[in-house]
Amino acid sequence: MKAVIHEVLPRSFTILLKSKGFQVFDVRDHGLRGKDDQEIYRFAQKNKVVLFSADLGFANTLYFAFGTHSGIVILRFPNEMSVRSINEVVKLLLSRLLPKDYPGNLIILSPGKIRIRQKQNN
Repeated sequence: MKAVIHEVLPRSFTILLKSKGFQVFDVRDHGLRGKDDQEIYRFAQKNKVVLFSADLGFANTLYFAFGTHSGIVILRFPNEMSVRSINEVVKLLLSRLLPKDYPGNLIILSPGKIRIRQKQNN
């Protein structure tokens, strides 16, 4: 699988994702530092990658609709947690996800918890 990490995440997150088998793009290495969410989203769509961020703007399903992307993963952790601790928790949580869990869905990771939001079939 492929992933892009938003600039709000530490560069060490690249190592974590690579250890989980992802091919990783970092927006800072692709001329997207400081760009708006829409431009980063277009980059993720164009490259068919899962977007990892801590920016809650990407959780807005009105702008980033279910089923229109390869997956969006939002990290929600207390500011008091160290990067090392966050990475350890995220690594454990990602072990519980399957490749089929990502496409089109919004995944929210927080201490000890995974929430997967997806389009509801009517």
